Amino acid sequence: MGYTKRFDGRKSFDELRPISAKAGVVLRANGSAMFQIGKTVALAAVYGPRELHPKSMQNPKTGILRCFYEMMPFSGSGERVRPGPNRRAKEISMVTEKALLPVLDLKDYPNSVVDIFINFPQTDAGSRCAGICAASIALADAGIPMKDLVCAVAVGKVDDKVVVDLNYDEEAYEDGPVADIPMALVPSTGEISLLQMDGEISKDDLIKALEMGKKSLVKIYELQQKALKEKYKPIEGNGE
Repeated sequence: MGYTKRFDGRKSFDELRPISAKAGVVLRANGSAMFQIGKTVALAAVYGPRELHPKSMQNPKTGILRCFYEMMPFSGSGERVRPGPNRRAKEISMVTEKALLPVLDLKDYPNSVVDIFINFPQTDAGSRCAGICAASIALADAGIPMKDLVCAVAVGKVDDKVVVDLNYDEEAYEDGPVADIPMALVPSTGEISLLQMDGEISKDDLIKALEMGKKSLVKIYELQQKALKEKYKPIEGNGE
């Protein structure tokens, strides 16, 4: 019979869950952002550039980027998340760094570090992509030199259907094969800075999924830009 209707009521297989974003949500951070897609909420806070310690880790030619991904214990749709570092969090922290680095220029900040802390008060799949979207806004909010923003979404296949933005129920679908493919894009160049896959999918369906993802990322990119413009728009009546 196949997968005929999305669990959360979306009308099409290329439809995103409701999305929202806001810049400047953590007052004591140099830059911060909230990005929500469906029930997944990512909070990103940027600290730096600041001197890196110990000095043995410093790079005299450029600053470095560090990302820290963490889900709160009761944030997940599945089982309770164990607090503290784990292999999955370390892996996602690493791929988040690699997804963001193509748009960053830290050469003016030698021997320094920019730290990004990404936390999730609640999740329903797509957390690494939501984290990348939030982190990208937060970096721009911090005034870090960037060539562009980075936007991300998960695409894939649920049984016989190619879909965009899988939720937890779709990732856990048991009546057929599931492929989950997080992807991140630099819109100005079309460069894909993250592409991972869990599951199996044919070459033709993969190409179709990526094209569907790129179209959806246009909407996410516009929302990221809007969040930054909203924070820095002129205040009416200030005489300027």
